[in-house]
Amino acid sequence: MTLIQPDLSVFTTLESEVRSYCRSWPTVFDRAQGSRLYDEDGHEYLDFFAGAGSLNYGHNNPVLKRALLDYLERDGVTQGLDMSTTAKRAFLEYFQNMILRPRDLPYKVMFPGPTGTNAVEAALKLARKVKGRETVVSFTNAFHGMSLGSLAVTGNAFKRAGAGVPLVHTTPMPFDHYMGGKVPDFLWFEQLLRDHGSGLDKPAAVIVETIQGEGGINVARPQWLRGLARLCQQHDMLLIVDDIQMGCGRTGAFFSFEEAGITPDIVTVSKSISGYGQPMSLCLFRPELDVWEPGEHNGTFRGNNPAFVTATAALNTYWADDKLKQQTLAHAQTIEAALRDTAAHHSGSAYRGRGMVWGLELADPRHAGRAARRAFELGLLMETSGAHGQVVKLLPPLTITGDELDQGLRIVQRAVYETA
Repeated sequence: MTLIQPDLSVFTTLESEVRSYCRSWPTVFDRAQGSRLYDEDGHEYLDFFAGAGSLNYGHNNPVLKRALLDYLERDGVTQGLDMSTTAKRAFLEYFQNMILRPRDLPYKVMFPGPTGTNAVEAALKLARKVKGRETVVSFTNAFHGMSLGSLAVTGNAFKRAGAGVPLVHTTPMPFDHYMGGKVPDFLWFEQLLRDHGSGLDKPAAVIVETIQGEGGINVARPQWLRGLARLCQQHDMLLIVDDIQMGCGRTGAFFSFEEAGITPDIVTVSKSISGYGQPMSLCLFRPELDVWEPGEHNGTFRGNNPAFVTATAALNTYWADDKLKQQTLAHAQTIEAALRDTAAHHSGSAYRGRGMVWGLELADPRHAGRAARRAFELGLLMETSGAHGQVVKLLPPLTITGDELDQGLRIVQRAVYETA
């Protein structure tokens, strides 16, 4: 692909230096459809990024777009705070009937604000209120958001440093396989909980990702998650699963924890819950935990009604049966085979993932960044993850076609080979 240097002057002179993704993809995007984006010069890019997981059903999904346009054209409520609206009612009914009841999940639904970190803040706040304790346990290489409470349970040193204040009342523990399998699961954690001289204040809750996306595609084994759930129950701690990036079908099932057969006390959901990339998040919790006073946790943009509309359309279109789940699991086999082949040709590399989230860790941490840049030149968007950016991260839309997936994987392989 021959790229003409676009005019980026307004972005580089007026927009803050905090911008990040645009530095990796130096072009001006103009439109998008399905699994592809197009810049203003007409260049086409396959998308293995999917809005950081907020576009599981692709860009401008036609069914969701039609539902949104119909709603707007009839002057449906757009800003509703937490008022009762027809759009919210439809979402709640569909979510209960298609997602919660079939999985025997008893959760109440809270709309805490438009972003994932809003949901995490609400979950932490609720857990502390319910248990009357301050400490929350998180895990090495975790990422839970950029607001202060979420940063406190995030592992990345660079992101934590941006807080500018002490991040307190949290304690990190080793994530699954953090010690390379040399230490029994939860040995350190259990000892600290049992030893009154350990210095660990009794935690209110434990927050965990079943797959650490930003942390490097670190996949927790089902038995590890079950062990964590038992530990929480034994020691009167609430279990919070952050399903913001890995939920909404990313791993196959709607919730990423379903494979492990656990029922968390609290679940945070965002990113693809709206189905259309619109801001929306949920905090789900057992009914007995609903101890909020009216207005105790508030937010102007909790009632993004256009997001309710597209979320309902997504549930009705993709979760009335298991076709999307089966397609995701089939695509997973294709991705795994491609990464297995790639890893076999690069000493010291490793691949891991589930469903439609995969990572290729390369021996030289700089190699992943070079590969991502080369992929962009070849017409593919993908990012890196991990504490050192050492993992090539693949996050295609769940609705990608088989041909598009094959094309994208060939570009990934070529980019890795050419930048070794």
